Amino acid sequence: MPRKDREPAAASVEAKQTASVPDITAQRAALIADLSLQGESFCRAYTAIIDAWLTALLGDARRVALVAVGSYGRSEMCPGSDVDVLLVHSRSNDVGAIADRIWYPIWDAHLKLDHSVRTVNEALAVAETDLKAELGLLDARFVAGDRVLAADLIERARAQWARRANGSLESLQAMASERYETAGEVGFLLEPELKEGRGGIRDVAMFAAFASVVGSLDPDLLAEPRRVLLDVRVALQRLTGRSDDRLRLDLQDEVARALDLVDADALVSRLAAAARAVTWQLDRASRLVRAAGSGRRKSDEPAALAHGLIIRNDEIHLADAAHSDLAAVPSDPAGLLLFAAATSAHQGTLLSIALLEQLAAITPSQIGPWTHLAREGLVSLLGAGAATVTAMETLDQYDLITRVLPEWAAVRNRPQRNAFHRFTVDRHLMEAAAQSSVLIRDVSRPDLLLVGALLHDIGKGYPGDHTDAGVVLVEAIAARMGFEPDDVAILVALVRHHLLLPSVATGRDLQDPGTIAAVAADVGSLVTLELLAALTEADSKATGPTAWNGWKAEMMKDLVARVGEVLRSGRVTIDEEQLGDADEPADLRVAGGGARAFGDRELVVEGVGGQLRLQGPDRPGLFAATVGLLSLHGQDVRAARARSTEGGGVLDEFVIEPVVRTPDWTQFRSDLERVLSGRLALEARLAERARRYRPRPTAAVLAEPLVLIDNEQSSRATVLEVRAPDGIGVLYRISRVLTDMHLDIRHAKVSTMGHEVIDTFYVVDIDGAKVLDSLVLTEIRTAMLFALHQVWVTPPTG
Repeated sequence: MPRKDREPAAASVEAKQTASVPDITAQRAALIADLSLQGESFCRAYTAIIDAWLTALLGDARRVALVAVGSYGRSEMCPGSDVDVLLVHSRSNDVGAIADRIWYPIWDAHLKLDHSVRTVNEALAVAETDLKAELGLLDARFVAGDRVLAADLIERARAQWARRANGSLESLQAMASERYETAGEVGFLLEPELKEGRGGIRDVAMFAAFASVVGSLDPDLLAEPRRVLLDVRVALQRLTGRSDDRLRLDLQDEVARALDLVDADALVSRLAAAARAVTWQLDRASRLVRAAGSGRRKSDEPAALAHGLIIRNDEIHLADAAHSDLAAVPSDPAGLLLFAAATSAHQGTLLSIALLEQLAAITPSQIGPWTHLAREGLVSLLGAGAATVTAMETLDQYDLITRVLPEWAAVRNRPQRNAFHRFTVDRHLMEAAAQSSVLIRDVSRPDLLLVGALLHDIGKGYPGDHTDAGVVLVEAIAARMGFEPDDVAILVALVRHHLLLPSVATGRDLQDPGTIAAVAADVGSLVTLELLAALTEADSKATGPTAWNGWKAEMMKDLVARVGEVLRSGRVTIDEEQLGDADEPADLRVAGGGARAFGDRELVVEGVGGQLRLQGPDRPGLFAATVGLLSLHGQDVRAARARSTEGGGVLDEFVIEPVVRTPDWTQFRSDLERVLSGRLALEARLAERARRYRPRPTAAVLAEPLVLIDNEQSSRATVLEVRAPDGIGVLYRISRVLTDMHLDIRHAKVSTMGHEVIDTFYVVDIDGAKVLDSLVLTEIRTAMLFALHQVWVTPPTG
């Protein structure tokens, strides 16, 4: 009943409340101020005072019961939680008045209330058609009133769920998938949603629902992850004073301090471990519920596998003869572990809990040289595609990956905390291996590709540059795995150069013979080249949605072809001036568009979907005007390429992504004419847009702008590489500096890495020569850094 509809009778009921009713507002405030109570302790204490308060409000009413449901029923009351309560009655004539004397004080205390008034039969009938209501009743807990009435509801609700659980599984998973679509994954998001996200608090409750109908599932399996989630949620809501469940970047350091953690990285790492445990247990529980419903687990006969393993009831176990005496277990536990995991991945079976516990007991924490079984088991596991991730997550839940690969401990649940990287470091490596398995037919050494993908970022858990650290680590790891010296050298090269091809493809002029020759010298062989090309694709696809696209794929293909030609022939055969269709990515040969005259010049502007191409006579500031106008039109430039053509022409190509709307290319052409003819104040408009739209943060720590100047790399131009945090108008500011410094862009490549732009420009001075004057180069760097540090929005004064 809304507050505005409150009747006079309700007010009189409220006036009759006695002094014995606790002052919930004061009690709640004191509880929130008591910082000795964290997480579960706070939740239990808050639940207890709500229980006492509602009991006093109900008084001596008969034939009714107050039943807590949802998070209140689970005793998980956080500072911003709703009071989820059901008033159960047995056709009581005065139930309306009883409800009023409970609901109104809750509203007066400014607490959120989720309430209903029903008989037992009504509540069960609603649960039959409303899955959310049914799940809420599974958490039902008696608070006050008629205990027998409440017990009848709770008992019948659980029995009803036991009958319907398997039939409700599909709907329950669809409901969860809908949540995940909106909230994402708690373990990997930059700003995780603690309640609704995958691996969050609601999933813990969902697991408990499955555990109530599957005897082999222990509800306490998620006790520790639940504790972590509640620790963070209580600290977050205590900090904000609201019912926040989104752990925003700007709050993570404060929440970490409240929980006595070293820093936000430690907080996010702990949260990731908890959420991944919830996800793994819930996925397993879903599968067991489905198997129990189908009866398959009861009918399966054991099937023998190699190395003393069997499959029984869709799970892999040690054969009875083997596990009856742990001393008789094979002498190669690491090999057995990896063979079992590979079998699980390829056959779609589960590793039994008993087997996982046995492997944890018998596998030493430090192993010597690997056996053939261990190495082949690892390669087989990594080649299982998407199932690789599932199997490795299973091993990780029992900390078994570190038993065969101790170096893994440093990257386990290590957050990357930027929008470019979707996963923690360890999960990224699993995903990269899974992605590389799709490409094994494209390379001559699939085993080296798979292992290289798994280990390429292993150095991120160690001090210093992660590539340098990774080279040292992988040299030792590969030798320990038993690879031949030549293969060890290739794996080391994959780690050393895993960023080489993408950085050159997206940031350098591929028509420059020096660039191609330098890459060929670094790569050294065709085998390494093909492995690096496949690793780059797998790494990019495993990184996140912005890391691989058709544009990048075309540039990579071009680079690999040119470097391959050098490695095969030892000479560069590139026509540096040829810029015909053969050099254009097929997906950028757009049709349609139209021409516009700018003075006595004509520029063809062609826009289709998320791609734009400009071709025609060049003029100062064209590139800057274009990128600035794209930003003004609500477009993010994800990648760009600018090239000078014969006779003072230009060919500029852009891959864009809408921020607020899809492009209106007709309007864009008109506005570009206005900018170039001085009739549209582009910079002022961009400043206004920056004031109006404040994008969500894309990284925990924004990198300082960096300007690198290189006069050795190209024989024709000065190379400027600019790195800076992404934001509205950043590319415009960079290119505007080049225009202001009277530099002509001969070639440019622009790429956005989610949280950072990495832009490379090949520029010449007004005479068409390299910029060699050190004073001028200093001024260019100074101007660029000033532009990148410039703040569009001036805070109001007064």
